[in-house]
Amino acid sequence: MLTDELQSIIDRHKPWLVITGAGISLNSGIPTYRDDKGNWLRSDPIKHHEFIQYENKRKRYWARSAVGWPPVERAQPNDVHYALAELEKRGYITGLITQNVDRLHQKAGQQNVIDLHGRLDRVRCLNCGQYEERWQLQVRLLERNPFLTPLTAELAPDGDAHVEDKTIEKITPVNCMSCDGILMPDVVFFGGTVPKKTNLATAQLYEQSNGVLVVGSSLMVYSGFRFCKLAKQDGKPLMIINRGKTRADDFADYKIKRDCQSVLSALIDYQYPSFQS
Repeated sequence: MLTDELQSIIDRHKPWLVITGAGISLNSGIPTYRDDKGNWLRSDPIKHHEFIQYENKRKRYWARSAVGWPPVERAQPNDVHYALAELEKRGYITGLITQNVDRLHQKAGQQNVIDLHGRLDRVRCLNCGQYEERWQLQVRLLERNPFLTPLTAELAPDGDAHVEDKTIEKITPVNCMSCDGILMPDVVFFGGTVPKKTNLATAQLYEQSNGVLVVGSSLMVYSGFRFCKLAKQDGKPLMIINRGKTRADDFADYKIKRDCQSVLSALIDYQYPSFQS
């Protein structure tokens, strides 16, 4: 699709609801779960019920997170994040629903963002509900487990990293500073449920939009895919910008099978040649 054709479509159906996935953060150094065909690249992630029920699963999570969190904390937005923020300023976007937990949209200046699957930069006590910043927990975690400090590893999706079993066995998790309850990252693990408040906010954004634009997501998770089904049901145009296969390819009105960074960067340059991220 040529840039002038894309611009025409964007103009004709604005404002859009944008759905983003892991593909947009790849150029910020955060890996994806799936390849271009939608297949898993890594071992299955931790499930919600596993974290809640089993101490050994929590130890595994926190050992790997202690090593994997710092690169996510340091990650910076790339051209896709900045381009979407600019489109919001120009009135093309009602809001953005992201399946990512890295908060890079907010770092790029996006204003109306819903973190569909939560946010990795804070944790929540399962007992009293108290929040703690993730960087503060990191300090306490490394103080309790100093052997983790020098470790580095290849980064996996969502702040995960490979850690040897012998290291996992030694870790002592830290608890809530208010009530000593179990702490959990403020994210929706696989098998978990998106909070009702979040679902209501996403429904409102959808109603305010004239079309749905998917950027960098395979849509294999239903929480994002359902907006595509709604668009089809309601006669709203569905556009997908993703270099690989997606779950909604068969009924999308427009599919641009290219890297989302190159497409959106070209669109912004076409609209505003002086734009700088």
